[in-house]
Amino acid sequence: MVCAEKMGKYTLIITEKPDAAKRIATALDEKENPKRLSEKGMPYYIATRNKELVIVPALGHLYTVAEEERSVRTHYPVFHFKWVPRYIAERDAKQTRKWLEAISKLAQGADAFIDACDYDIEGSIIGYNILKYACNGKENVSKRMKYSTLTKEELEKSFAQPLPHLDFALIEAGLTRHEVDWLYGINLSRALTTAAKNQSGRYTTLSTGRVQGPTLKFIATREKTIKTHVPTPYWTIKARIQIDNQTYETQHEKEKITTKHEANTILNECKEKNGQVKKIETKQFQQAPPFPFDLGSLQSEAYSLFGYTPKKTSDIAQHLYLDALISYPRTNSQKLPATINCEAILKSLSKASEYRKLATELLARSELRPNEGKLDDPAHPAIYPTGKLSTRTLDASERSIWDLIIRRFLAVFAEPALIQSIKATININAHRFFLKGKRTLKEGWLHYYKPYARSKEALLPPIKEGRFVTVKEVICDDKFTQPPPRYNHRTLLKRMEKEEIGTKATRGDIIQTLFDRKYIKDRIMIATDLSLEVLNVLEKNCKTIISIKFTRELEEKMNNIQTDREKREQVITDTIKTLKPVIEKLKEKEKIIGEQLAEAIKKSKTEERAIGTCPTCKTGMLTILHSRKTGKRFIGCTNYFKGLCKTSFPLPQKGNIKPLNRTCYKCGWPTIQVRVQRRYAWTLCLNPQCPLKEARRTRIEVQNMPQRSN
Repeated sequence: MVCAEKMGKYTLIITEKPDAAKRIATALDEKENPKRLSEKGMPYYIATRNKELVIVPALGHLYTVAEEERSVRTHYPVFHFKWVPRYIAERDAKQTRKWLEAISKLAQGADAFIDACDYDIEGSIIGYNILKYACNGKENVSKRMKYSTLTKEELEKSFAQPLPHLDFALIEAGLTRHEVDWLYGINLSRALTTAAKNQSGRYTTLSTGRVQGPTLKFIATREKTIKTHVPTPYWTIKARIQIDNQTYETQHEKEKITTKHEANTILNECKEKNGQVKKIETKQFQQAPPFPFDLGSLQSEAYSLFGYTPKKTSDIAQHLYLDALISYPRTNSQKLPATINCEAILKSLSKASEYRKLATELLARSELRPNEGKLDDPAHPAIYPTGKLSTRTLDASERSIWDLIIRRFLAVFAEPALIQSIKATININAHRFFLKGKRTLKEGWLHYYKPYARSKEALLPPIKEGRFVTVKEVICDDKFTQPPPRYNHRTLLKRMEKEEIGTKATRGDIIQTLFDRKYIKDRIMIATDLSLEVLNVLEKNCKTIISIKFTRELEEKMNNIQTDREKREQVITDTIKTLKPVIEKLKEKEKIIGEQLAEAIKKSKTEERAIGTCPTCKTGMLTILHSRKTGKRFIGCTNYFKGLCKTSFPLPQKGNIKPLNRTCYKCGWPTIQVRVQRRYAWTLCLNPQCPLKEARRTRIEVQNMPQRSN
């Protein structure tokens, strides 16, 4: 096998990940069969194309921001930093040392350099740092490949027509963003963590940051609103009417009746009375096709349809991109330029049986014009399928996201749907009730977006004005006003987008961090006591830093660096100037802050272990405990050590235990979830005599009985 060191001069191509390196090498090799070699455990490829090409992968970021002089992790403030290899700053990044050594060695034999990392802020920083540090200052002589898909055609074009130099304005903005986030994150997080540790004697990671703080504030503010909400009574009145032997429900014209007296008056006046159709309003309207997916709308739709978190959707989309099945997913664009050749993509999709009919229908149209949104991204178009079909078996989640992207792509080229709405006014003893219906007259784009199109039909029978109808029943419901709903992954992501905090690539990770820090729990995001206490500390001592306005202004400054309206040095100086008085204030109040946080952490850990009320003594709480003799975990009553209750249950010693905060539907005892592997979990009822367990044991015994031979 040929070794790069024995070759003549070659071009070194830097890629972001091993999968991308393999695909780029295959696309650029004249025989589509590059040689795969290894250097210090790092795979790399040699492709032949007029000149030898050596394609090397990174492992994402190989360099990161760190303190200029290392100190203990409780020391703050820290304002002096530098870019260093990740293995120096992070304990779990030891593998990156050999990769950097391998890249440096291969760079020595190269006479030309190309940055082929993803064309966005993160990809630009990855390539820039490798060229600058690992390749000994080659960032100014390197060319830049720009592509939006990993298809052979686009990669060949990108290689043949590279940009003459790196995207330095984008790099400068990206470096600033990392440095600003590091300054905020390390100083504020260390201040909180150190204060809590000094009071509790135990280390618990607490964090906040430039975007994490305001995001947490959204959730905590909503939580406070929910807890302080005072329900106000109101009443609704409905009438069930009969038309052609079918019963329909109508709503009184007043959706909320604020007094019981008025509700009773309406109820009494409508009872045992017939109704008459007084007015029928029919409207037709066109429902335009959806826009192509940008990352945010894809994440939102995937959560709504499949329950996938934004981070999971982003990770899946990245896998599909590396398989050349879709275009680059981390984009803000809702536009599909003509250069992507939509007709060719549709022709390719028509080769798949599930899309053949739909794609063929679109190809038969005289013009293919997508319904585009306003959002644009200078680096990449909207997310679209490349038309390539998978050469491997996709798992269920990958298949779902890929199918969703394909059907959205098909739908944007379709005609609007034609919808008819009907509103009939039913007069019952001078009181007006509304009967509403809706039906689709022409499917248009809904036909292409099935099964993801959500257009509920409410069909009404043929009725005419003046017709009398039988009132079967008039119902008055007592209700109370509800607080605003808690955030979920979808609504929080939309709020972050609306307030313009974070980036398309980081919002999902920030939401996940809030879960990792135990600041929020459950799918409907409940703010924990720990998060409320952290936010309380931040609001009292650094209110500016967690304000949406301040965060948005900082985002604008970093964006302005790309257009040379702001300078990196000035943004960093302003950041330090803002942070200094905040950190000084936190240091002054460290003891008080530490006491508050330590108590919140203690309460949080107790809540994590709590399973539910003890079914035996009824006064204690079942909680996860550890044996003082064996160290094994079990569930016991909090009255156990007081000698008041001996209730206890064994637990599996492997896997993660999660209280479900709900009872068994069969016996009413508390339940837990046991997760042994990432995808394998089961629900366990604590009741050893649970009827479900007894039924299961009976089935097993029957299955194991010896069979009588005939």
